[in-house]
Amino acid sequence: MTLAGITGRSGCGKSTVTAWFRQQGIPTLDADQVARQVLLPGSACLAALAARFGPDILRPDGSPDRHLLADRAFSTPEGTKALTDITHPEIVRRILEWAARQQDGGESLCLVDGAVIVGGLLQPYCRPLLVVTAPRQTSIRRICARDGVTPEQAARRLDAQLPEATLLAAADYHLRNDGSPADLYKQAARVLDALRKI
Repeated sequence: MTLAGITGRSGCGKSTVTAWFRQQGIPTLDADQVARQVLLPGSACLAALAARFGPDILRPDGSPDRHLLADRAFSTPEGTKALTDITHPEIVRRILEWAARQQDGGESLCLVDGAVIVGGLLQPYCRPLLVVTAPRQTSIRRICARDGVTPEQAARRLDAQLPEATLLAAADYHLRNDGSPADLYKQAARVLDALRKI
């Protein structure tokens, strides 16, 4: 069973590539969706976060006040590490469970799409790793269009993420999203051919 990872900086077109793989019949999972699931009311992660960051991060219905949690977690390196230490092991566990179910169903290849694979607990399990890149100004335009933010805000988001060079150093395959969609899909098709031979 091959669990491939796909990652890239915001606005690179990673989701477009993942959608293409899904259309080819490859089971795909969005790690961000799993991250949201571990913060559903009643989850063990949420209880641990309330103990660490204060019970008022929980609303009366048990759901997290994401803005308050983010404010407290990201205000210090220690807070960010605590958030990661509490949530990431559970996220990885759920992703690996999903991959095992795919294998039990007869799949030999599946793909997990995640923004923070490189340098995280999931990286050792994502082999091979696909990295999608796009020119900086293209990414900024996409982030602005997608999220309704200013170019300055989009640039700050990019600057807060891992440098492209760090991602590429970890990559087994590099997809350059600097041309037409058809060109990107051709690159994805070549990667898929290679993955099917593993």
